[in-house]
Order: sequence, then C-alpha cells, then structure tokens
Amino acid sequence: MSLLETLTADMKTAMKAKDKDTLSVIRMLKAAAMNEQISVGHDLTEEEELSVLSRELKQRKDSLAEFEKADREDLVSHNKMEIEVVEKYMPAQLTEEEVKQIIADTVKAVGAESKADFGKVMSAVMPKLKGQADGKLVNQTVKDLLA
Repeated sequence: MSLLETLTADMKTAMKAKDKDTLSVIRMLKAAAMNEQISVGHDLTEEEELSVLSRELKQRKDSLAEFEKADREDLVSHNKMEIEVVEKYMPAQLTEEEVKQIIADTVKAVGAESKADFGKVMSAVMPKLKGQADGKLVNQTVKDLLA
C-alpha cells in the first residue's frame, strides 16, 4: 500500500473518530506527498515517500525547538502531537549504537582518516540511514569519529 493510500485510509478513520488534530496533520502530509508527486511527474517511489516524510518531520522538530526557546507551551504540546502522528508513518528508528556502528563501518569502507573526509563519509552514510536516523545525530557521530 502506498503512502497516499495509507494516508487516505487513515484520514477516513480520523474523520469517523472526529479527531480533528490528527486529521489536520494527515491532510498536511497527504498534501505534501501529492505536491511532490506532481513535481516529479510520476507516482512516488518508497524512497521519495520517505524523503517527504523526513522533510515534514524535520520541519516540525525545528519548529518545536523554536517554540521551546520562546516558552510557547501551547504550541509545544500541539507540535509534539504532530510529530507523533508523522512518526507513525516513518520506518523504525535505529538506536544510537546502531547508528554509530553503521557510521564506523562506513568510515572504514571509504578510508576516511581526518575531518577533511567528512563530506565523503556523509555522502556514503546518509543513503544507508535515510529516514532511520536523525540527521543531526548522524552529523555529530561522524564528526566525533573523525576527530
């Protein structure tokens, strides 16, 4: 079942349950996926669907950080709920240890030895971890391993 089909089914369920908050998030996700489908000109592949979901999740996490800085508790709680809904559609996240192991293996595979090889490692590791690990965690772990 494609992401759009899943979102449509979940949208109907949320409507029947009169869950307005979840419904609004699902509608935003569906709109983002449909816009991406229009821009690429074909049905989305799993990787493209994952890219859309990752982008939406990142936007919400960035907003959450800003709202927390500004002490906007009303917006923080709503944003956390949105993040939970988006995460339901994401693949299972890897643990920090699993991420470190994948990055360590990639560092060895590309022969990286110093911070100068940071870009080479990131370009090799991100496709492996796309949607399964937070980009900030990956970035920081690569920096730590190359230090």
